Amino acid sequence: MTVELSDEQIRGVLQGISVPPQPQIMVDLQMEQIAPDPDLRAIARLIGQDPGLSGALLKTVNSPWFGLANRIASIQQAVNLLGSRSVINLINAQSIRGELTDAAIVTLNRFWDTAQDVAMASLTLAKRIGYPAPDEAYTLGLFHNCGIALMLMRFPGYMGVLEQAYASVSHAVRLTDIENRVFDTNHAVVGYFVARSWKLPEHLCEAIAGHHNALALFDDEWSDPRIKTLLAILKMAEHICACHRVLGAQPDDHEWTAVERQVLEYVGLSGYDFDYLKGSIRELGVG
Repeated sequence: MTVELSDEQIRGVLQGISVPPQPQIMVDLQMEQIAPDPDLRAIARLIGQDPGLSGALLKTVNSPWFGLANRIASIQQAVNLLGSRSVINLINAQSIRGELTDAAIVTLNRFWDTAQDVAMASLTLAKRIGYPAPDEAYTLGLFHNCGIALMLMRFPGYMGVLEQAYASVSHAVRLTDIENRVFDTNHAVVGYFVARSWKLPEHLCEAIAGHHNALALFDDEWSDPRIKTLLAILKMAEHICACHRVLGAQPDDHEWTAVERQVLEYVGLSGYDFDYLKGSIRELGVG
């Protein structure tokens, strides 16, 4: 099934919150667009590297225009549903929304650099531990920090606060506590509303909202086991990809120290098992 979307429909589903696309991804996609016979798999692969474009695409296929019974979290499924012409129209509309100053692009590079790495590490970990929906782990890895991009564009001093937050994490202090103290909001909350606006499955939205509250969620026996497993995968992936260094400019991963025991116990891995997984994933060039 392929549904052709009008320009008006595309504008409608793009209204609201959006994360700007990575400029180089736009260049690569535009090269694919001008090919005589655009390759949907290649387009899906490129879109799947970028949180902003992936979010816009998923918001489109999960919009009321389609009336799907179940929400889609797979980029390839979304591209197959829309077809090449609508995808290209959507990409062009998103690129107009994503115009940024050079300074903003430089600042956002740290966000873009980690998004794809964490997504790929999450996908690999999900497959290794037998999670039945590895595409969901990829999607969470790609989108979990999408609120950072919006916080950066809204608050000029945000990056410094984020670095302070990474330095302050402990068993008693969450990274988002520092953001709340300064801005009265945090990137996990913003990311949750972004994910809701993109019509992602609710358990993925909840995982984004709680991704810096893993300790409390693991201690809550009533928490959704899908969310716990996805967060365990995400926390391992963030540690493997050294988000504490790339985003937080910190030599030590204080958040991983705080959650390591609960995460590994929940997925049934020993410290030795995880070290082996970490090494094999980094050998694949992820993280």
